[in-house]
Amino acid sequence: MSRRESPPPPPPSPPPQMLGECEDRPERAEPLSDAEMEVIQHTWGHVYKNCEDVGVSVLIRFFVNFPSAKQYFSQFQDMQDPEEMERSSQLRQHARRVMNAINTVVENLRDPEKVSSVLALVGKAHAIKHKVEPIYFKILSGVMLNVLSEDFPEFFTAEVQLVWTKLMAAVYWHVTGAYTEVGWLQVSSSAV
Repeated sequence: MSRRESPPPPPPSPPPQMLGECEDRPERAEPLSDAEMEVIQHTWGHVYKNCEDVGVSVLIRFFVNFPSAKQYFSQFQDMQDPEEMERSSQLRQHARRVMNAINTVVENLRDPEKVSSVLALVGKAHAIKHKVEPIYFKILSGVMLNVLSEDFPEFFTAEVQLVWTKLMAAVYWHVTGAYTEVGWLQVSSSAV
């Protein structure tokens, strides 16, 4: 079984019915320690050398395991074959955008305002312009962590994966905060 055809991860916990009324959303994301920031930046340096290929692998796994996510991408929503997806210039372009957004976050870990600003822009664009359900960010984060740990096992040890999980939780927290800010109320479980 190839990495793009691995079984999907377990579904995330059911999302709240209304994000604006989410009672279990923490008041703020758990901050990263200096040591955790160093770990993230060190491991990301290895990943970002191949950012487009890694991003493509992440998106293909995401779309194969969660085909409902393709509904937001008219340019490749009808693609079923992972090899066809891999050849798609539009998918490659979106993979670069995703990886560049993560890169901006990683490069600015010591500047929380910058991170918050970047992720607010991402969240607002996906909420207002693209109308993407926020649960897909959580799912994509999990897929990304799986691909990184499989493609870079020498760097993504169990301890490193925990640090990256903490970062991805912070990313999700910021993005969903942007959804709340723009009054997003539609959250369904169609992704799971």
